Amino acid sequence: MSKIDKKLDKFIEEKIEKVLLEDIMSSRFGRYSKYIIQDRALPDARDGLKPVQRRILYAMGQMGLAFNKSYKKSARIAGEVMGKYHPHGDSSIYEAMVRMSQDFKMRVPLVDMHGNNGSIDGDSAAAMRYTEARLSKEAEFLLKDIDKRTVNFVPNFDDEEQEPTVLPARFPNLLVNGAMGISAGYATKIPPHNLNEVIDATIALIDNPNITNDEILKYIKGPDFPTGGIVQGKAGIKEALTTGSGKIIIRAKMNVEEMSKSQDRIVITEIPYEVNKADLVRQIDNLRINNNIEDILEIRDETDQEGLRIAIDLKKGADAQFIQNYLLKSSDLQVNYNYNMVAILKHRPVLSGAFELLKVYLEHQKEVVTNRSNYELERATKRNHIVDGLIQMTSVVSEVIEEIRKSKNKADSKENIQKRFGFSELQAEAIVMLQLYRLSTTDIQALLDEKDTLYKEITRLEQILSNERILLKTIKSELQEVQTLLPSPRRTELEAEIETIKIDEKDLISDEQTYVAITKDGYVKRASLRSVVASKEVGLKENDAMLYEEELNTLDTLLLFTNLGQYIYLPVYKIEEQKWRDLGVYINNIVPTSKGETIIRVLKVSDFSIDQKILLTTKQGQMKQVNLADFEVSRYNRPLRAMKLSKDDELVSVDYNQLDNIVAISKHGYVLRFDTEELPVYGLTAGGVKSMALAEGDEVAVAFYAKESDDFYFLTSRGHIIKDTVLELPKYARNRRGIILVDRIKTSPHFIISASRVSKTQIKEDVKVRILSTKEALITTVSDLKYVANKYGKKMVEDGYYLEIYPAETEEKDTPVQPKKEVKKDDTLQAKVIEETIQTKQNQKLRLSRLDLFDEE
Repeated sequence: MSKIDKKLDKFIEEKIEKVLLEDIMSSRFGRYSKYIIQDRALPDARDGLKPVQRRILYAMGQMGLAFNKSYKKSARIAGEVMGKYHPHGDSSIYEAMVRMSQDFKMRVPLVDMHGNNGSIDGDSAAAMRYTEARLSKEAEFLLKDIDKRTVNFVPNFDDEEQEPTVLPARFPNLLVNGAMGISAGYATKIPPHNLNEVIDATIALIDNPNITNDEILKYIKGPDFPTGGIVQGKAGIKEALTTGSGKIIIRAKMNVEEMSKSQDRIVITEIPYEVNKADLVRQIDNLRINNNIEDILEIRDETDQEGLRIAIDLKKGADAQFIQNYLLKSSDLQVNYNYNMVAILKHRPVLSGAFELLKVYLEHQKEVVTNRSNYELERATKRNHIVDGLIQMTSVVSEVIEEIRKSKNKADSKENIQKRFGFSELQAEAIVMLQLYRLSTTDIQALLDEKDTLYKEITRLEQILSNERILLKTIKSELQEVQTLLPSPRRTELEAEIETIKIDEKDLISDEQTYVAITKDGYVKRASLRSVVASKEVGLKENDAMLYEEELNTLDTLLLFTNLGQYIYLPVYKIEEQKWRDLGVYINNIVPTSKGETIIRVLKVSDFSIDQKILLTTKQGQMKQVNLADFEVSRYNRPLRAMKLSKDDELVSVDYNQLDNIVAISKHGYVLRFDTEELPVYGLTAGGVKSMALAEGDEVAVAFYAKESDDFYFLTSRGHIIKDTVLELPKYARNRRGIILVDRIKTSPHFIISASRVSKTQIKEDVKVRILSTKEALITTVSDLKYVANKYGKKMVEDGYYLEIYPAETEEKDTPVQPKKEVKKDDTLQAKVIEETIQTKQNQKLRLSRLDLFDEE
């Protein structure tokens, strides 16, 4: 056993190599990456083809499938490619062949296919056993002269065949047809360009090797997609063609047809490159079905053999231009295209601009034409030598025939005439193989003419090989020949600037009246006026009540203020329409709200541009004014900050419609009136300034704008409504405690919960009043709030939660608000706080009531 062990150990030492796993992985992946970069996914800059495409075209050329020959089954072609050159799946070969035949993918199709080769709707091609193919006329220009040793050949995978490393490529195929591919660490995305423009740029480079990128851009104006369309962004095109990387916009080509005097139809005739037409039609139809855009009546795909056509019928009176803009913004009628011009240059992937790619192509053409000229010169020289021999032979034809007749066989004949007449082996071979009828006078003249032609050909080829100017001239003439034989008018329109499309969603909404309700528990619903009239009762959860209920326009916006100092921007048209008896949608399902966040006030805004202020107040007495315009936003998928709050503080009151005075009332019954101009206007992210000095345990309950001529009602925790007059309140400076409104009872005191001003106009109109308890809502009028002489007012509900008195319908005659002077924050902080209490000689503290109309310090 020991001998066997020793032999085994020796075998392991000799045959098995110990290498770290990371080294093996690194080495193997590096080799794999190099393979897929160079030999699979990225095109060669010289002929613009990936290996599989090159092998397909070469195999078809070898099979004799010229553009003017008959078609052959695609399965046979795929089998030929797979068996000889490309040892991969037949499906990958067939898919590559199909793509090269699709005129909506390739600017210049390289394969001419019979049968179903797929469609712009994303339909796959028929199986390879059903379709037939041959080379297109353009592909033959890529293969032309490949049999004249113009390019290098290498052994195939089994060393039984030879395949080209690159095609001769008579035109710059990479820029003309573009490319797309993803490999390890690299990707390429090159759009197709116009054949004539690319050839013009190449000729310009031949004429001026020091041509600048700006001059090249005069010839290559931009991409030219097979599907047409409109390309915007001259700056992006310039950057891409200069650096290899840039961004453009592709949009569909549309026009408007008149169906009747008031009804239009949008017709799409060209769509962006690589956009699936069926998906696009479905996408636009979904916008119609989901009511994203209500003015589309019907969409139809009317594409036929005459060309692409998508018809969009609009409703009467619809704005066709606006709908076009909306569709461009919301669908694939407009897409971004990002250049990433990576190609294999000198066996390495390189990000290149148009100048570098054309330069590489030109160097390739120099090599191709040089190789072809060497090949043709060799053949012409050889033929010239033979013709010389034949002409020489005509002067001694009898002797030559006699010498051949005396010879034993062909080899002997050759040897004899070589010795006697001094012919070379090539000449002797040609002489012995010559047919006797060729010895006529006519054929001798033909030989003399051929010699003259060969002399000119040899001279031309020698000049090409010895003079680079003539070499470049030859390349130029061949490119011009391609231009003549392959006309290619531009399909894609170019526009210099990228047009920014701004869509106001309100333009999509029908202007109509609707009913909106919001409950104190946070349920929101919108219902048609018909549904409200038809419903006997409103849908509510148990112990819930309506906080807001009003007829609105669909174009109005609601601002929902929450106790956490935030507001929810909610356009009316965004609220889901339901039946009036339904519960509605919980606010957290519309925008995400925090735990414990409740709605305290709802404001309707029809126009944010008016000069209006909103008053925000917290329970700790912080207060500020904010311009209404600051609340307008374009993105509103979450609650937005209305006021910065300190720890344990909450927003308790929101008012609008700025007036001369601000009245603040605390929970314990203190009221403070001061001039509105004393309160600064801040932005949404700021906190406020101190508005009211509070005793320990007290907090602000409500604050509102008011005129001196106004009355105001306030709601207590016990459900009582108490009336008072603004004029009877003494006016103090901001940051004072104020005077007491309601005497407190030791047991079950009346705490202030909510309040609202009442103008003379509101009293005259007897406007509606909404009073909420924690479990129900009471809808009444101002006249019903009158009460007998009772300092605690009139009991209206079980317990107080919220009070709102609706505004008057007719315009109130407001006293103009005086211009506001700027209040410095430092001055505010240093404001003197005067306690509204007095102390007697017996050291008793007395509290001032609202009847004490003077301030004792």
